[in-house]
Amino acid sequence: MKILVAPLNWGLGHASRCVPLVQHLLDEGHEVILGGDGESLTLLRKHFPKLRYTYLAPLNLRYSKGQRQVWAMIKAMPRLLKWSIQDHLMLKTLLREEHIDQVISDNRFGLYNKQTECIYVTHQLHIMLPSGWKWAEGIASRMHARVYARYNKVWVPDYEDPQQSLAGELSHPQNVQCTMYNVQYIGPLSRFSLTAQRSYSETVLQRSGLTAQRSYTIVAVLSGLEPHRTLLENEIIARYQDSAEQVLIVQGLMHRPNTRIKRGNLTIVPYMGDKELVSALLGANHIIARSGYSTIMDLETLGRMDKAELIPTPGQPEQEYLATLHNKMQ
Repeated sequence: MKILVAPLNWGLGHASRCVPLVQHLLDEGHEVILGGDGESLTLLRKHFPKLRYTYLAPLNLRYSKGQRQVWAMIKAMPRLLKWSIQDHLMLKTLLREEHIDQVISDNRFGLYNKQTECIYVTHQLHIMLPSGWKWAEGIASRMHARVYARYNKVWVPDYEDPQQSLAGELSHPQNVQCTMYNVQYIGPLSRFSLTAQRSYSETVLQRSGLTAQRSYTIVAVLSGLEPHRTLLENEIIARYQDSAEQVLIVQGLMHRPNTRIKRGNLTIVPYMGDKELVSALLGANHIIARSGYSTIMDLETLGRMDKAELIPTPGQPEQEYLATLHNKMQ
């Protein structure tokens, strides 16, 4: 089959969790076309440089500098609607130009079409809102359901058993009848599951050419929308620049030249390949990251959740919930 895989460009998480999906499809012998925009498409292209790709409608959003993002998101609604319509029309044009058997959309609202099977990937069947807006969570969740109701299937990258769930109430809401929307739980998705065969014993590490890189006691992995990505980077630099700790900061900037900057005990890189990053994370005593769901799946795959300091993006209730949920589990 010819399959289009297209993640949302909102940080790197949506793209990174598409990496194992793409690899699985290639292993099964399918032809995969990458779709998207911005940093997320760049990440997929770096992982799969030989695959065809197509640009879809760009989504250039920024958070406000404050602690609450509700008004920023409300102001962005017309832009989100326009972006979704553009995506929908671009898919229609693509389907006129060539036959595509299946479309896999990771949270891109407009990639549905009756001419082909369309699958929507999300872990947020329940939409969380900040305090003061809790009354509107049901409305927001129903609006999201109206989006994915247009798709043939909904894939949730989490365990079906709520007791094992990594996303908690986000993926197992009480007020959503999953059977109505053909929801299927496909298990957690991590790009790191490809790096060492889902097992990180010393034997497997050696076979994979991996070692736990112990040059850095602290590793910070950044991602997400600006300006908060940069604000967190500056906070980490200020916290550790005068310490004796060896600190690695991975900026999550896929478009930058991959050069290392050394500032005393701090090493700053725009991004890292999977094997190199896995080695650094396995050797770290302390890991700092946003509490995005894809990051949690990655750390869970590596067995490093107990080393993680999860910092939610200000004003993003989903990340605030996930940070609280997993801090309780540790």
